[in-house]
Amino acid sequence: MKNLGYSFGYPEQSTATVEVQGRGEVESAVVRAGAADVGQGSHLALRQIASEVLELPLEQITLIADDSSQAPNAGSASASRLTLMAGRAVHDAAEQALHQYRASDEERVTATVQFRPAATTMLSGEDGSGIPNYCYGYAAQAVEVEVDTLTGQVRVCKIISVHDVGRAINMQQVEGQIEGCLAQAIGYALLEDLKTRDGIILTPHLSTYLLPTALDMPDEIVPIVMELADPHGPFGARGVAEMPLVPFLPAVAIAVHDAVGVWLTEQPFTPERILAALFA
Repeated sequence: MKNLGYSFGYPEQSTATVEVQGRGEVESAVVRAGAADVGQGSHLALRQIASEVLELPLEQITLIADDSSQAPNAGSASASRLTLMAGRAVHDAAEQALHQYRASDEERVTATVQFRPAATTMLSGEDGSGIPNYCYGYAAQAVEVEVDTLTGQVRVCKIISVHDVGRAINMQQVEGQIEGCLAQAIGYALLEDLKTRDGIILTPHLSTYLLPTALDMPDEIVPIVMELADPHGPFGARGVAEMPLVPFLPAVAIAVHDAVGVWLTEQPFTPERILAALFA
């Protein structure tokens, strides 16, 4: 359950192994971390982190992530955690391997590091102080919408989405993650209406359960990336993941109210609900 499992007390961890090799100087490295890449670009980010620490070109970094007999557990690809958690484990393992290599005459040196973040604590009842979850992030959004008062259709015209990512390991991937998540947010806010009756799903098809397409996206998306270093992340990085989804619904609700003067209390904001609010 949210804030009862992972957030409070679950022994969160990521483990990575880095092997460096070369004669006289590091020539290549193998990173082993059991981290899933589900399209967010984690595998490239982990290689980039190792490349930066070891001062090696990216093409000289090999990642083994999908063989559990070789790659230690880096934890799930969820909850904005993987860049910070697995990235920190890779960062520290690369640093340790590099230190061991320089201190020895070996041509191949391996280091394994497990990273554990500080535990989340409850907020103090006296002054509100406490230790937030390690992957806590910050986001803010402004949206411009058009509301058709005849049909109830809402169109999002522009989104400004601001995110503190600590440090962008790969700026192109961060901006792509923001844009992709905003497509999901549009579906969540305006289209995806799951209806059930007596335990039966009444919207089982894509003709009845609507997903956003390219035509539903706004003409303009402005991703703004702030880089206020996280003290625990690799090079100050923290995750992005689903952060663009979180403020979007209330931002749209406020914009709709600003446009037509009604507040919506049920999501998604379908044309039927818009019209019902307008003529209530």
